[in-house]
Amino acid sequence: MNGHSWIRILFGIAAAYDGLLGLVFLAAPGYPFERFGVTPPNHMGYVQFPAALLIVFAIMFFNLARDPAGRRELIVYAVLLKAAYCGVAGWYWMTASLPMMWKPFVVIDVVMAVLFVQAYRLLDGHVTLRAA
Repeated sequence: MNGHSWIRILFGIAAAYDGLLGLVFLAAPGYPFERFGVTPPNHMGYVQFPAALLIVFAIMFFNLARDPAGRRELIVYAVLLKAAYCGVAGWYWMTASLPMMWKPFVVIDVVMAVLFVQAYRLLDGHVTLRAA
C-alpha cells in the first residue's frame, strides 16, 4: 500500500457506518425512534427509503475503499451525501429543534466530509503523478 492507505480505511469505515445505519433503519425503522423517545413519522416509508439510499452509498464507499485513486470521481458524491445531511440536520439543529438521536450523525458526517475532501485533494496529486 502507498502513503494514502488511510484513504482506503476511511472509505471502509464509511461503508460500514452507512451500511449499518441503513440496515438498522430499513429492517427495524421504529426501534431507533422508540429507543431515543422520538416521535416517528406517520409512515415508516419516510425512514426506509433514505435507509435504502444509505445502503446504496455504503456499496459506493466499499468500491471507493477498494480503489480510491481509480474511483476518485465518486468522492464528489460522497461529499455531497454528507453535505446534504449536515446541511438539513445542521440547519434544524441551529435554528429550530433537532432530537438528540440525530446530532451525533451530524458531527460524524461533518468530520467524514472534511476527510473526504482531503482524500480527494490528495488523490488528485496522486493521479497526476501516476499519469505523468
